[in-house]
Amino acid sequence: MRLILLFAAAFTFACSDGSSLSKPAVESTPAQKAESGQSNKSDTSKKTTAFDGERAFNNVKAQVEFGPRPAGSPANEKAREHIVRELHGYGLKTTLEEFTESTPRGKVKFKNVIAELPGESPNVIILASHFDTKPFKEFTFVGANDGGSSTGALLEIARVMSSEKDQKRKFTYWFVFFDGEEAFCREWSECLDGKDNTYGSRRMANRLKKEKQISRVKAMILLDMIGDKDLTIPREEGSSQWLVETIWGTAQQLGHTKEFPSRPSSVGDDDHMPFLRAGVPAVDIIDFEYGSAPLENDYWHTKEDTLDKISARSLKIVGDGVRLSLPRIDAQIR
Repeated sequence: MRLILLFAAAFTFACSDGSSLSKPAVESTPAQKAESGQSNKSDTSKKTTAFDGERAFNNVKAQVEFGPRPAGSPANEKAREHIVRELHGYGLKTTLEEFTESTPRGKVKFKNVIAELPGESPNVIILASHFDTKPFKEFTFVGANDGGSSTGALLEIARVMSSEKDQKRKFTYWFVFFDGEEAFCREWSECLDGKDNTYGSRRMANRLKKEKQISRVKAMILLDMIGDKDLTIPREEGSSQWLVETIWGTAQQLGHTKEFPSRPSSVGDDDHMPFLRAGVPAVDIIDFEYGSAPLENDYWHTKEDTLDKISARSLKIVGDGVRLSLPRIDAQIR
């Protein structure tokens, strides 16, 4: 991902080439917006879910143990096989979206993983992560937080939701693990006219548009870098604000105001953007203060992004917040 503005108070990280990226022309909004802090009776009393932070952490550990996982690498294939094996173990129907693209390193084969949890409606809410890691020659980059944490958490969310056998769901859920989020070149927009990134999410959004299926997708929730022991996820300004209000409001009601503060941040590009541009409401849940001290980001895309920086507690906070937000999100979609 590329970060343009981290804080409203003029504190900025330059995460790529510093060029700006325009927001989608249309901000998608729900048919019925809940008031701030409003919740359903069914979830107001809940402060936790069956999301197991230790299980999520073990999924992160499994990804890290494969080593660096750039798109097209043998380790990437092993990581994907692990994801598919877990999803099958939850009883979920899983498909691979395979495609080949020209990259700065030649032709590369990518494979998105899509698992489906059917609901009463064929309309879809996507929960997503990327599972690839950025390629580096000068050091070993295992991406415990960047790629690993969101993948581990999403697998656990999928396990929890698939085990809720008596749960009636209004919408069908797709658990999507994107390949090729990371740029092959050093900087995000350095190569291919800025398109050396988000290969998997762009492919999926474009395919759904081509197949005239994009209107089925009613919301897209992206997890990225959510395992930091010192978890801090400001409100992402480039996301659909009704989704931000719902998720951050839920997390704060659960007692996680420190981890989900109300101050803003803005991510220039990530896997949610192809969906936003296609008119799908989307939100990026991302902690870009991943470093050796508060407000620092010096672990990101370095050899320091290792498992010891990740916390089962942080994974649990995000997992619970997302899971308990879903009924509120459902209620706001026609």
